[in-house]
Amino acid sequence: MANLEDNPKLQALGFPVSNKIPTHWYNLVADFPEPMPPYLNPRTHEPVQPADLEPLFPKSLIEMEMSQERYIEIPQRVRELYASYRPAPLLRARNLERELGTGARVYFKYEGNSPAGSHKPNSALAQAYFNALEGTTRLTTETGAGQWGASLSMACALLGLTAEVWQVRASYDAKPYRRMQMEVYGAQCHPSPSHLTKAGRALLERDPQTSGSLGMAISEAVESAVEDPHAHYALGSVLNLVLIQQSVIGEEALVQLRDAGETGAPDVVFGCAGGGSNLGGLAASFIGQNLREGTRTRVVACEPASCPSMTRGEYRYDYGDTAGLTPMMKMYTLGHDFVPDPIHAGGLRYHGMAPMMSHAYHLGLIDAKAFAQEETFAAGVEFARAEGIIPAPESTHAIAGALEYLRDGGNHNGEVVLIGLSGNGVLDLPAYHQVLGAA
Repeated sequence: MANLEDNPKLQALGFPVSNKIPTHWYNLVADFPEPMPPYLNPRTHEPVQPADLEPLFPKSLIEMEMSQERYIEIPQRVRELYASYRPAPLLRARNLERELGTGARVYFKYEGNSPAGSHKPNSALAQAYFNALEGTTRLTTETGAGQWGASLSMACALLGLTAEVWQVRASYDAKPYRRMQMEVYGAQCHPSPSHLTKAGRALLERDPQTSGSLGMAISEAVESAVEDPHAHYALGSVLNLVLIQQSVIGEEALVQLRDAGETGAPDVVFGCAGGGSNLGGLAASFIGQNLREGTRTRVVACEPASCPSMTRGEYRYDYGDTAGLTPMMKMYTLGHDFVPDPIHAGGLRYHGMAPMMSHAYHLGLIDAKAFAQEETFAAGVEFARAEGIIPAPESTHAIAGALEYLRDGGNHNGEVVLIGLSGNGVLDLPAYHQVLGAA
């Protein structure tokens, strides 16, 4: 346990935090009608025990990962840090409604107002806090488009840790401002695969021109963490603990919809789907409400056609990384050695879906659909020209799903549609320029 005098950044400042910011995270695991399959030790293929995870994570996060509790209290210090950007606004897309000529009421939960520009700080701040509290001084991680890397870099700066990030090569080259953002926060950022790790060197030897993948970057970050007794690894998606910490999105949205005058549950919720952090953070609260109260909100996971783990993958045990260093998880997967095309939505280029969301999909609690990059960017441009906000490439998948639904010829009068707008696209403007220029 860290001495708070040695790291005063961990101490709560004691100011009142808005009661509109949740006091507890929500854990969908508690409401599943069937238990999730356990993680497996990658060497023994036996169910993972807490001690198996200690080289990677602090005990408090391992406990959260394995928790069966419905609600988990958010520490006061984390709520104070949330207060700089939460509650995130729930906005009515009235201009878009008019453009579509729809009788549906369309809302979007906007996470792009955080300091890092996306929903990722919701988990980054929590993970950095619990690591620092147990004496960790360095965190390693992977990142795709860079939102997670920037968020963890920010969290480490705010809580007195150092961060080292391996960014997927395709995004490292295409999105230099994300790397610069990490460096402003004091982090080191490397392209992945790199020559800094055994896993990276082996991958480069196999394919020197590889565009990289999140699975590859995870392998490098995990290897670096386990070799340093003062370091731990932080994951931006996939794990239960991440989706639990991201549940502040859905927990806020439940209340905000009521405050907006909506007396019932939303009819449809659309979220972008890659590793599952934004989808789970937004949708878990509504899935849980369906299970506990009998509401009938439909949840649609909107994934990239170039990395369609839910719509084209298999539901089976697989590694979370390319080198096979992580526990094996039962999830919808394209295979841990799958290398997706270098699409602009780098945050969705992951070979598998979070076990929690995979379990929900397997049980028929959510739907999924894949969208091509051209369609998603067209949706992002349409949204920007109607509502003024340029969405991140990842978020455009949720918008594409909603637009397709609202234009399907059905009678949607009076329906409530909720879109998860997971981040802003200000640092992704070169991607918009490239796609628009090719149109």
